[in-house]
Amino acid sequence: MLQPKGMGEVADQTFSARLDCHYLVLAPDTVDAQAPLVVTLHGFGASPEAMLPLTARLFEIQPILVSLQGPYQFFLGPGNREVGYGWITNRRPAESIRLHHEMVLHAAAEAGRQFGVPPQRRLLVGFSQAVGLNYRFVATHPDAVRGVIGVCGGLPGDWDEGAYQRVGAAVLHIARTSDEYYPPEITAHYEERLRRRAGDVEFHLIDGGHRMPSSGRRVVKPWLERILR
Repeated sequence: MLQPKGMGEVADQTFSARLDCHYLVLAPDTVDAQAPLVVTLHGFGASPEAMLPLTARLFEIQPILVSLQGPYQFFLGPGNREVGYGWITNRRPAESIRLHHEMVLHAAAEAGRQFGVPPQRRLLVGFSQAVGLNYRFVATHPDAVRGVIGVCGGLPGDWDEGAYQRVGAAVLHIARTSDEYYPPEITAHYEERLRRRAGDVEFHLIDGGHRMPSSGRRVVKPWLERILR
């Protein structure tokens, strides 16, 4: 940082301020006792409104859906009044990781109480930027959810050497053949790396680019039936 001549050292101070966090809830008209609760997180620049229907189409029988809004808002481009949301940058990432954990824990617990869904029937879904954060979450809170689905995303940068716990959740990672951000030559190693911390891992590479798959249901359905027996 450039300092004016004759001035002392710059002091970096920190304080906490209240942040209102938002999420959408969509439940079937009749909630079955076996219905899972799905907490879903959008990718960078997207929104909870967009992520809600994209997540819904992954499931044959509609679950209780909770779509979280990233805490950081911004305009999507010069002269563009549309707003997108994000989860983290490389600027003080530990603060964003902590906030992400608090948001997921709160939303899952609140909706779980509302609909009577225990942690054993709760799932965490993430697309793109949210995937690595969700993997951090399940490796820090191993009993918070039964399963985690990552779509077109990466692993945490400190996944191999970080101070994480053994993952109790079942992991389903969906990668895509033409993903320009997470191409097959990178994701090919994900299954082996995920197994270093998780005992139940499924990895699927399906056709398409960096977007939520319209054919994802054929992968999610048998996985869900297996882990929620």
